[in-house]
Amino acid sequence: RELLTLEDKDPRRLFEGNAILRRLVRIGVLDENRMKLDYVLGLKTEDFLERRLQTQVFELGLAKSIHHARVLIRQKHIRVRKQVVNIPSFIVRLDAQKHIDIAINSAYGSGREGRVKRKRMRTG
Repeated sequence: RELLTLEDKDPRRLFEGNAILRRLVRIGVLDENRMKLDYVLGLKTEDFLERRLQTQVFELGLAKSIHHARVLIRQKHIRVRKQVVNIPSFIVRLDAQKHIDIAINSAYGSGREGRVKRKRMRTG
């Protein structure tokens, strides 16, 4: 809001405004064709909540519910690119959205079996 009160050619408005717009586009909250400060005021909380890792995991179908997605993330079953992420509020960038997957060493992936399954196999 403060930047909008400044004149259009003000150096502070140009510098900080462009930085905010680029960051919002990179996160995926703002479309590239709406790169103006006026559109920033129109953003809703839901726009930011859609970019959370928890929501993305649920929407990709890796989890059965939003709560299941949170559990999978906290138990380190989810990775973004090669990095295992255990923070449900992790903001996923647009370029990283395609790389959300099950972790390599997870029991859900091709990792070793879980504790109970290994115990049952030992006892027969």
